[in-house]
Amino acid sequence: MALIRSVLHLLVMIVTVIPYTCAILLVRLLGGGPAARYRVARAWLALCIDAARVLLGIRTRIAGMEHLPQGETQGAVLLVKHQSTYETFLMPAIMPHPLAYVFKKELLSVPFFGWSIGSLDMIHIDRGQRARAFVKVLQQGRRLLAKGTWVIMFPEGTRTARGEKGEYKSGGTRLAIEAGVPVVPIAVTSAKVWPRKAFIKRPGVVDVSIGRPIPSEGRKPDELMDEVEAWIEAEMRRLDPEAYRD
Repeated sequence: MALIRSVLHLLVMIVTVIPYTCAILLVRLLGGGPAARYRVARAWLALCIDAARVLLGIRTRIAGMEHLPQGETQGAVLLVKHQSTYETFLMPAIMPHPLAYVFKKELLSVPFFGWSIGSLDMIHIDRGQRARAFVKVLQQGRRLLAKGTWVIMFPEGTRTARGEKGEYKSGGTRLAIEAGVPVVPIAVTSAKVWPRKAFIKRPGVVDVSIGRPIPSEGRKPDELMDEVEAWIEAEMRRLDPEAYRD
């Protein structure tokens, strides 16, 4: 049954991404700005999350929304625990501000999905040219943050297995310090139901815990990232103690 449900959910995503991509491209062709295109993309992501709830039995329990910065133009860098694809779909669907992901440029070549994100105001980088890539992150990140778009990054860089911790890199805190905005740490237990690189998903609850914003003024990138890492990893142990018995 879990296999059938997972196949059905994948089919829903494949079938629906085509018309939504066409809608994004049409909005762009007609002169619609980034905000209009983002709303279409966000609607598709929310649809995929709703389909996961109905077909896969995956529900979301969110705590800490009140901690998010207030104000239409208040910038923030969201630093999120990364365990599966689920949170990449979930975050834009639940956040009150438009989000800009930092992603590898290879995704732009993925049919429909890549065409969609290429039409959005996000930051795609060449990971093979790290110095140039980070300059681009800083330049575009400051521009986006100045207009109230929140930049979202996964400080571990890639998905980690349940109960594991990757190497936290300081790119997100460097951007926050350069732009003068706070960082918001977020813990997500998605691997309980949607394991890394797994096709078959399981029903259950994904806990999302949003921490209080941490000011970046006067901080050093590594020091600030150490604080983010400590909060996220402690929160992961609180939310999913079975994964950290060792």
